[in-house]
Amino acid sequence: MKPLTGAFVAMLAGLAARDVPVPTGVFPLQGTWSLVAADKLLPNGETTRDYGENPKGRLVVDTKGRYSLQIFKSERPHFASDSKADGSVDEFRSAVMGSSTHYGRLTIDERAGVLAFSIEGSSFPNWEGTTQKRQYQFNGAELRYQVPPRADGSIPVSVWKRLD
Repeated sequence: MKPLTGAFVAMLAGLAARDVPVPTGVFPLQGTWSLVAADKLLPNGETTRDYGENPKGRLVVDTKGRYSLQIFKSERPHFASDSKADGSVDEFRSAVMGSSTHYGRLTIDERAGVLAFSIEGSSFPNWEGTTQKRQYQFNGAELRYQVPPRADGSIPVSVWKRLD
């Protein structure tokens, strides 16, 4: 009777396993990324810094393409007061213009070479609820993308290095 019980349990386990969803592939950009460069390409072809000499940033992407992205100008001055609510107009301007943050869902169109950030929340409220498309290059360890041209014709370029 014991061999029959073992066979029965194995058969039940096999039937249960067939109903377990098969894991899909991992999202290609999954992981934690560190900002290497936040530059801008000028209309004359020159590249300059957009967020200072040593920008700081982090991009975190999960297995389903949900992301959180932060870019900060490293040279942002500290507020004179320890209270954010007591900042001056210049301090607020520097804090806002020296940062770019957003989160949401990221999709990839490999054939077109396009990343699409579907933005749920952003430090720039006008981006919330929008989809921002970026031309990109990705080699597994480095992600580089271009933002569409700004009104002045400059093109922001972000470069990220995979940490894990």
